[in-house]
Amino acid sequence: MRNRAAVWVIVAVVLIAAVGTLAVFTANLSALPEPGPMETWMAARVRGLYLRRAAAHVPPPPAATPQRIEAGSGLYGMACAFCHGADGRHPTAVGQNMYPRTISLASPDVQALSDRELFAVIHDGLRLTGMPGFGRIQSDDDIWNLVFYIRTLAAPAPPAH
Repeated sequence: MRNRAAVWVIVAVVLIAAVGTLAVFTANLSALPEPGPMETWMAARVRGLYLRRAAAHVPPPPAATPQRIEAGSGLYGMACAFCHGADGRHPTAVGQNMYPRTISLASPDVQALSDRELFAVIHDGLRLTGMPGFGRIQSDDDIWNLVFYIRTLAAPAPPAH
Protein backbone atom coordinates (compact mmCIF):
# COMPACT_ATOMS: atom_id res chain seq x y z
CA MET A 1 0.00 0.00 0.00
CA ARG A 2 2.84 2.39 0.83
CA ASN A 3 4.49 1.69 -2.51
CA ARG A 4 1.31 2.56 -4.36
CA ALA A 5 1.03 5.91 -2.50
CA ALA A 6 4.69 6.65 -3.23
CA VAL A 7 4.15 5.96 -6.93
CA TRP A 8 1.17 8.36 -7.02
CA VAL A 9 3.22 11.06 -5.29
CA ILE A 10 6.04 10.60 -7.79
CA VAL A 11 3.60 10.71 -10.73
CA ALA A 12 2.02 13.88 -9.34
CA VAL A 13 5.42 15.55 -8.85
CA VAL A 14 6.53 14.60 -12.38
CA LEU A 15 3.28 15.94 -13.86
CA ILE A 16 3.57 19.22 -11.96
CA ALA A 17 7.20 19.58 -13.04
CA ALA A 18 6.27 18.85 -16.67
CA VAL A 19 3.45 21.40 -16.68
CA GLY A 20 5.70 23.98 -14.99
CA THR A 21 8.49 23.37 -17.50
CA LEU A 22 6.06 23.64 -20.40
CA ALA A 23 4.71 26.92 -19.02
CA VAL A 24 8.20 28.37 -18.60
CA PHE A 25 9.30 27.49 -22.12
CA THR A 26 6.08 28.49 -23.89
CA ALA A 27 5.00 31.56 -21.90
CA ASN A 28 4.98 34.88 -23.71
CA LEU A 29 6.01 37.72 -21.42
CA SER A 30 5.61 40.38 -24.10
CA ALA A 31 3.45 43.37 -23.21
CA LEU A 32 2.22 43.72 -26.80
CA PRO A 33 -0.52 41.07 -27.10
CA GLU A 34 -3.73 41.32 -25.13
CA PRO A 35 -3.90 38.97 -22.15
CA GLY A 36 -6.19 35.99 -22.27
CA PRO A 37 -9.44 35.75 -20.31
CA MET A 38 -7.97 33.50 -17.59
CA GLU A 39 -5.02 35.83 -16.99
CA THR A 40 -7.33 38.85 -16.92
CA TRP A 41 -9.72 37.16 -14.48
CA MET A 42 -6.89 36.04 -12.17
CA ALA A 43 -5.23 39.47 -12.20
CA ALA A 44 -8.53 41.19 -11.36
CA ARG A 45 -9.17 38.83 -8.42
CA VAL A 46 -5.67 39.21 -6.99
CA ARG A 47 -5.78 43.00 -7.43
CA GLY A 48 -9.16 43.14 -5.68
CA LEU A 49 -7.88 41.11 -2.72
CA TYR A 50 -4.79 43.30 -2.43
CA LEU A 51 -6.77 46.54 -2.62
CA ARG A 52 -9.28 45.50 0.03
CA ARG A 53 -6.43 44.53 2.36
CA ALA A 54 -4.43 47.70 1.65
CA ALA A 55 -7.49 49.96 2.00
CA ALA A 56 -8.16 48.61 5.48
CA HIS A 57 -5.01 50.44 6.65
CA VAL A 58 -5.84 53.78 5.02
CA PRO A 59 -7.27 56.41 7.40
CA PRO A 60 -10.60 58.00 6.53
CA PRO A 61 -10.39 60.71 3.88
CA PRO A 62 -10.58 64.39 4.71
CA ALA A 63 -13.47 66.40 3.32
CA ALA A 64 -13.40 66.92 -0.44
CA THR A 65 -13.44 70.63 -1.19
CA PRO A 66 -13.21 72.57 -4.46
CA GLN A 67 -9.71 73.69 -3.41
CA ARG A 68 -8.60 70.09 -2.90
CA ILE A 69 -10.05 69.05 -6.27
CA GLU A 70 -8.27 71.93 -7.99
CA ALA A 71 -4.98 71.01 -6.29
CA GLY A 72 -5.52 67.41 -7.39
CA SER A 73 -6.09 68.55 -10.96
CA GLY A 74 -2.74 70.34 -11.01
CA LEU A 75 -0.92 67.39 -9.51
CA TYR A 76 -2.66 65.04 -11.96
CA GLY A 77 -1.26 67.02 -14.88
CA MET A 78 2.27 66.67 -13.53
CA ALA A 79 2.21 63.07 -12.28
CA CYS A 80 -0.52 61.09 -14.05
CA ALA A 81 -1.32 62.58 -17.47
CA PHE A 82 1.77 61.03 -19.10
CA CYS A 83 0.06 57.61 -19.02
CA HIS A 84 -3.62 58.27 -18.27
CA GLY A 85 -3.97 61.16 -20.75
CA ALA A 86 -4.54 64.86 -20.20
CA ASP A 87 -8.24 64.35 -19.54
CA GLY A 88 -7.88 61.08 -17.58
CA ARG A 89 -10.31 59.44 -19.99
CA HIS A 90 -8.08 58.68 -22.98
CA PRO A 91 -4.76 57.05 -22.10
CA THR A 92 -1.72 58.14 -24.09
CA ALA A 93 0.17 55.91 -26.52
CA VAL A 94 2.54 55.10 -23.65
CA GLY A 95 -0.36 54.05 -21.42
CA GLN A 96 -2.01 52.06 -24.19
CA ASN A 97 1.15 50.03 -24.69
CA MET A 98 1.80 49.19 -21.05
CA TYR A 99 0.85 45.84 -19.63
CA PRO A 100 -1.70 45.75 -18.32
CA ARG A 101 -3.07 48.60 -20.42
CA THR A 102 -3.65 51.90 -18.66
CA ILE A 103 -7.39 52.40 -18.37
CA SER A 104 -9.59 55.44 -18.35
CA LEU A 105 -9.89 56.87 -14.84
CA ALA A 106 -13.53 57.60 -15.66
CA SER A 107 -14.19 53.89 -16.26
CA PRO A 108 -16.64 52.01 -14.07
CA ASP A 109 -13.79 49.77 -12.85
CA VAL A 110 -11.87 52.73 -11.44
CA GLN A 111 -14.88 54.65 -10.20
CA ALA A 112 -16.17 51.53 -8.40
CA LEU A 113 -13.11 51.54 -6.15
CA SER A 114 -13.65 53.01 -2.70
CA ASP A 115 -11.80 56.23 -1.88
CA ARG A 116 -9.47 54.24 0.36
CA GLU A 117 -8.76 51.69 -2.38
CA LEU A 118 -8.00 54.46 -4.85
CA PHE A 119 -5.73 56.10 -2.27
CA ALA A 120 -3.90 52.76 -1.82
CA VAL A 121 -3.36 52.43 -5.58
CA ILE A 122 -1.87 55.92 -5.84
CA HIS A 123 0.10 55.70 -2.59
CA ASP A 124 1.51 52.18 -2.97
CA GLY A 125 1.33 51.60 -6.72
CA LEU A 126 0.61 48.21 -8.22
CA ARG A 127 3.57 45.93 -8.70
CA LEU A 128 4.04 44.46 -12.20
CA THR A 129 1.64 46.97 -13.78
CA GLY A 130 3.67 50.10 -14.44
CA MET A 131 1.62 52.02 -11.85
CA PRO A 132 4.21 53.58 -9.56
CA GLY A 133 3.64 54.28 -5.90
CA PHE A 134 3.69 57.97 -5.03
CA GLY A 135 3.72 57.49 -1.25
CA ARG A 136 7.40 58.39 -0.92
CA ILE A 137 7.23 61.51 -3.09
CA GLN A 138 3.77 62.94 -2.41
CA SER A 139 2.13 63.74 0.90
CA ASP A 140 -1.03 61.96 2.00
CA ASP A 141 -2.88 65.26 1.48
CA ASP A 142 -1.66 65.42 -2.12
CA ILE A 143 -2.76 61.83 -2.72
CA TRP A 144 -6.21 62.57 -1.28
CA ASN A 145 -6.40 65.59 -3.60
CA LEU A 146 -5.72 63.26 -6.53
CA VAL A 147 -8.45 60.89 -5.33
CA PHE A 148 -10.93 63.77 -5.17
CA TYR A 149 -9.94 64.95 -8.65
CA ILE A 150 -10.26 61.44 -10.11
CA ARG A 151 -13.80 61.27 -8.72
CA THR A 152 -14.73 64.27 -10.89
CA LEU A 153 -13.82 62.26 -14.00
CA ALA A 154 -16.91 60.07 -13.55
CA ALA A 155 -19.01 62.92 -14.94
CA PRO A 156 -19.29 63.06 -18.76
CA ALA A 157 -16.47 64.91 -20.48
CA PRO A 158 -17.32 68.41 -21.68
CA PRO A 159 -17.88 68.62 -25.45
CA ALA A 160 -14.82 69.51 -27.54
CA HIS A 161 -14.94 72.87 -29.28
